[in-house]
Amino acid sequence: VGAVPASTLVRPLMLQQPLRYLLPCSPTYWIRGQVVMKLLPHILFICLALALTWAQDHHQHHAAVLDRCKGLEMDAVAVNEEGIPYFFKGDHLFKGFHGKAELSNGSFSELDDHHHLGHVDAAFRMHYEDDPTHHDHMFFFLDNKVFRYYQHKLEAGYPKDISEVFPGIPDHLDAAVECPKPECDEDSVIFFKKDDIYHYNVKTKAVEKKEFASMPNCTSAFRFMEHYYCFHGHMFSKFDPKTGDVHGKYPKEARDYFMRCSKFSKWKRDVSSDACCCTNYLQ
Repeated sequence: VGAVPASTLVRPLMLQQPLRYLLPCSPTYWIRGQVVMKLLPHILFICLALALTWAQDHHQHHAAVLDRCKGLEMDAVAVNEEGIPYFFKGDHLFKGFHGKAELSNGSFSELDDHHHLGHVDAAFRMHYEDDPTHHDHMFFFLDNKVFRYYQHKLEAGYPKDISEVFPGIPDHLDAAVECPKPECDEDSVIFFKKDDIYHYNVKTKAVEKKEFASMPNCTSAFRFMEHYYCFHGHMFSKFDPKTGDVHGKYPKEARDYFMRCSKFSKWKRDVSSDACCCTNYLQ
């Protein structure tokens, strides 16, 4: 047999080295591979669940098409610093007396960031000229938390517990409305929870519990042009903030007064501005 060239003997040795890494056979490497293979289905399942949850939340935020003229029950109503009323429904917001709904987190992103916004329980704009840190600030109540905004910016340190900012006021409110003096005896906030009415003195933080026997339970409350309105469903009643007395023929249809709906009688008239809707018809 003739001599075998050295290159022929070296080539298999060169191929054997990488095979040790391409085909790992150490027990440790094998065990790790088995663990990864067992965990892989669980990892994929978790990723899928997270993706579906995100997609559901995203869909819920954007899929709803709300029409205020179909008789919506608003969750909260408040007037902003420019005097524009904000009507809250679920995670949406109507600005003014007409126009389409938009997502609340477009104007108040922190409500969603901190609380996975479902709906605002109550809202109002504070009137307390003696304290500029509170005057003209907007307050939003969600479950047991309160958010304080000024010019659409969340104030430092918020959200806080309702009991910290408004001691004596319960969580999970139905409605709230500011009541400056002399409309109330002192600068106050009126809070509503079922049948219970709480008058909160802004200066002393004293709470006086009252009974408004002639009023229905308010799902939202609203002060506009020095008048007070309790919304219940798509109806509303005008009330005296000191006594809760309702004078006149109430309840009335909200879509006749607070919403520009063509099929409802009051809006069939020529209305030159949003503000006149209440001054013309609610005296």
